[in-house]
Amino acid sequence: MGRILVIYDNRTTREDLTPEWGFSALIELPERRILFDTGADGRTLLTNMERLKLDPATIDTVFLSHPHGDHTGGLEGLLRVNPQLTIYLGRSFSRGFKKALERPGTEPVEITGPKQLFDGVYTTGELGAVLNEQSLIIDTKNGLLVVTGCAHPGIVKIAKTAVEQLNKKIALLLGGFHLGGTRQAEVYSIIDSLRELGVSRVGPCHCTGDEAIELFKRAYKENFIEVGVGSRIEF
Repeated sequence: MGRILVIYDNRTTREDLTPEWGFSALIELPERRILFDTGADGRTLLTNMERLKLDPATIDTVFLSHPHGDHTGGLEGLLRVNPQLTIYLGRSFSRGFKKALERPGTEPVEITGPKQLFDGVYTTGELGAVLNEQSLIIDTKNGLLVVTGCAHPGIVKIAKTAVEQLNKKIALLLGGFHLGGTRQAEVYSIIDSLRELGVSRVGPCHCTGDEAIELFKRAYKENFIEVGVGSRIEF
């Protein structure tokens, strides 16, 4: 059993939690607590964690999807309260960013290609021709759980990569799909492609765009998951 708890997003499920542009989610596994991205601001990240009764000192791993500030901006604040972290980041991150991680207790690990990180936990490796981005895959008994940051390489490409990497279908695809401003016809085409890949449930958020989120909601019906700060997804 495991759980995803959304800590940072532009939408919220509770009035006492702060929504801001960015994304971060805590993935709780029996032996690991992985923070996927860190949002844009450490104060908001840590305040939301406090209100969700989450202790940042219990996080052991950070997984950074890509170097944009709305996904990495909260890292410095987190490191101030918990420097004992293993941080998985793409090799394409800047030298300056990597240099800032050189501190006692912090272990940065550079990622290029697909790789198993822990038992049942994988990275797609860096995808994309211009902006590189990695996504996280969790292998569950019901299928794959794939978490994306902004899906700059394309949400269909990410999903297809995950399916081919582990030869399993996706039970849940969650995170930013990067479809803000995308034409309806193209969004419908993307939905059809994801269904052809066997994606059972979706939880689009952050940079997906309100209109695209609504189209996914109509298409997936009961298999659509509303995502915002405070969302809890059991798997």
